[in-house]
Amino acid sequence: MIQRKNENWFRMLFIWQGSVLPKILPRLALLFMFTVAVVYFKNDLFYKIPLNPAPFTLFGIALALFLGFRNTASYDRFWEGRKLWGALLNDTRSLARQFLSLSPYERDSKETTAFINLLIALVYALKHQLRKTDAGTDLYKYLDANTALELSDVHFKPVILMNKLAAMLKEARQKGEIDSITLVAFDQNLDKLSDIIGGCERLASTPIPYTYKLMLHRTVYLYCFLLPFGFVDSLAWMTPVVVTFIAYTFVGFEAIADEIEEPFGLEPNDLPLDTITRMIESTLLEMTGRPMPEHIAETGFILT
Repeated sequence: MIQRKNENWFRMLFIWQGSVLPKILPRLALLFMFTVAVVYFKNDLFYKIPLNPAPFTLFGIALALFLGFRNTASYDRFWEGRKLWGALLNDTRSLARQFLSLSPYERDSKETTAFINLLIALVYALKHQLRKTDAGTDLYKYLDANTALELSDVHFKPVILMNKLAAMLKEARQKGEIDSITLVAFDQNLDKLSDIIGGCERLASTPIPYTYKLMLHRTVYLYCFLLPFGFVDSLAWMTPVVVTFIAYTFVGFEAIADEIEEPFGLEPNDLPLDTITRMIESTLLEMTGRPMPEHIAETGFILT
């Protein structure tokens, strides 16, 4: 995810990284050349399309409203994903705090280390599941070889790791190390983790209906490629500039909506899952007095 400090208004006009311009520039170039051709051959066309700017103005307003709803729907998905990962940070901290304060184990005991490692591994497993990437390397850092190997062929790794957390608590209850009231408190936070995992899976597996996106995509490009015929008589050689600028607005909004509607991806403006994961990992390790891993100490939490 790209996050910048507030830039000078003039410098913002030339920012490239984080903009959708690199993605849509070939389309705008094609439209610009098409518009130049329309202007150049306007008196030589076998059939001049009789269009004027008035219908485009009215239709443009309607299309802008439609794009606004489309972007709102995409941003709602983006923001819901961010809230889910913010809740994941809070709930993993709460579970770690409960284990440190309500269980009889010392902060540096093997039981505490195992519990915290399972929490960190769960966060990494969820990130990789949502991105459809291999979690093996990250899991081997915090799980023993047998557990990591057991998870190698499992699709829903976060759920299995959550079950292992519950099994640890169940074993502690059977040994009389925690009472039933404490177990219920733990279980409430485990339920929250389950809700977060399910919410992330729902976002990842239920995109905006394809027919909705397809209709908007076709409408935007049809509108943009008809614009030159409506403005060529009134704007002449300014037509390519005006049409390309209008297209930049409409095509750019559509590209932004496409980018952020899948918040867990690897696009520049998607959620910074790597950074959030490192933050959760760091705070859980600090709670147990363990050193920060080198990959966190070197990179920090800058959103890039």
